[in-house]
Amino acid sequence: MENLSLHQDSITFKSMRVILRLFLYTCAVLITAWILRRGVHVENFATAIMVAIALAIINTFIRPVLVFLTIPVTLVTLGFFLLVINGLIIMLIGRIIPGFTVDGFWWALLFSIILSIIASFFGTSSTTIVRRNEHEKPSDTI
Repeated sequence: MENLSLHQDSITFKSMRVILRLFLYTCAVLITAWILRRGVHVENFATAIMVAIALAIINTFIRPVLVFLTIPVTLVTLGFFLLVINGLIIMLIGRIIPGFTVDGFWWALLFSIILSIIASFFGTSSTTIVRRNEHEKPSDTI
């Protein structure tokens, strides 16, 4: 019985950690949009949450495929093409999330760079929102 209680506490702790990471990344989106207010617009906090969730999902599942498919171009450009991928992902999110607008590719590129810097200050990134912490061991109990 005690083992079940410990497992439930572990699930609650992990859920709270995901919510905290999502909140911090949402704040990073808002701060970055405020810095780039001439070219990137976030309507409200709910929009910023949707942007953070969309970034987490796309960077976790779609971005690795794009990176793999563009390995030759990335090698030729010494890795700078990854910045283009990041900018295109931001532009895609600007098209699918209502209330989040990006005025062009260069604004999207700048947004992705500044967002990465600010998120690193908070100790989070879009992929750590949904990914398990590397230091955790998988649980044997369910």
